[in-house]
Amino acid sequence: MKRFLLLLLILFTINISAQTDAEALKTIYTTSLTNGKSYEWLDYLSNQIGGRLSGSLNAEKAVAYTKEELEKLGLDKVWLQPVMVPKWVRGAPEYAYIETGPGKTTTVNICALGGSIATPYGGLKANVVEVQGIEELKKLGEANIKGKIVFYNRPMQADLIQTFEAYGGCVDQRYAGAMEAAKLGAVGVIVRSMNLRLDDFPHTGSMTYGDLPNSKRIPSAAISTNDAETLSTMLALDKNVKFFFSQSCRQLADVQSYNVIGEITGSQYPNEYIIVGGHLDSWDLGDGSHDDGAGVVQSMDVLRLLKESGIKPKRSIRVVLFMNEENGLRGATKYAEVAKQKGENHIFSLESDAGGFTPRGFSFDCSDAVFSKIESWKPLFKPYLIHYFEQGGSGADVGPLKTETNVLAGLRPDSQRYFDHHHAANDTFEHVNKRELELGAATMTALVYLFDTYGIAPISNSNQIKD
Repeated sequence: MKRFLLLLLILFTINISAQTDAEALKTIYTTSLTNGKSYEWLDYLSNQIGGRLSGSLNAEKAVAYTKEELEKLGLDKVWLQPVMVPKWVRGAPEYAYIETGPGKTTTVNICALGGSIATPYGGLKANVVEVQGIEELKKLGEANIKGKIVFYNRPMQADLIQTFEAYGGCVDQRYAGAMEAAKLGAVGVIVRSMNLRLDDFPHTGSMTYGDLPNSKRIPSAAISTNDAETLSTMLALDKNVKFFFSQSCRQLADVQSYNVIGEITGSQYPNEYIIVGGHLDSWDLGDGSHDDGAGVVQSMDVLRLLKESGIKPKRSIRVVLFMNEENGLRGATKYAEVAKQKGENHIFSLESDAGGFTPRGFSFDCSDAVFSKIESWKPLFKPYLIHYFEQGGSGADVGPLKTETNVLAGLRPDSQRYFDHHHAANDTFEHVNKRELELGAATMTALVYLFDTYGIAPISNSNQIKD
């Protein structure tokens, strides 16, 4: 009986090793679409735990849940990596209105930006100065800004197909707007939400005061795009319009949290590491399903899909669920710091942090020679409509791992709807499509399989695809 079982094991191993790359990818995609776990995990993470702001109770619950689920997969190692993270709390719901005259007010939708201070007790009311960005603010100077609320109203550029490019083109006013306005004597800041559509959802996000002393810091909030349009229209009719807002957010002392890590140890090159990951924390307005619950569960499923598909990696494959990407990047910094201390060779790192929408491809931070090799894999992805292979860019959490020789990458889903939900109350589970999420998990697994099979040394195209 033992000989029979040994023979079956040998035959099974030969079958797996003999399959072509195309067959391996087919197995991965079939397994994900018919027996995926990512959607089930996301359901729990979103609906049973919810928003996972760094330092919060929900973030602690998410750490415990994902560690437990990784342990169920029978990985070689699962552990928690301690990291100190900031703890910012929103407090009571924010409130705001536009005042066009005594007793004439229009309530609007706002939310405090992450890291902002509170308004004075009882709220803040002042005249408003509308600007299209920090450059215009500086041109107006202190004489026109002092004692007023600055309203940054530069929209995301709608004609850019790459929506992350549109986001990058105006997010500086959210991140540094309060710092720059405070230098000119402003008393508060209102920022148009980073959103391509017109709706009533304010979108939060991180902001900074730089090295401004506490006495110079001013409250900063985001306003929904519909209400930004209303405020702009009212200001065009009457420059004496006042704006009132109240928020009670505050920054507390740092607290301890964790990165969650699981590993399949490589059979041939255990000291060469491939990691796949997303960030476990999220903002608190929604449940963080797209940002970045989707990336978390897809990354977890990569290791499960490899095991389910009968693939035994040559190199060590890790899933890393990073803590505190949204307002500090502490988890990523800590992971890279420990990896460097241990002399770990991370040859390839893949991040999913662009939502759970239909995967289109990847961006790669690598040399020209290695990218040429990667491009030769594109025919393997063509049956799954994965066409986008772009050199340049990866992800915030894998960024600290960059060396002169390794490869960083980011999954690139279709981004047209992403900023409808980004950092807003409608970033919720019902807005994630099960099939799209599972296609993303399979696409990530396929790329990890290829990097594990061939490594990153540039070789001729003729001998890298087994057909």
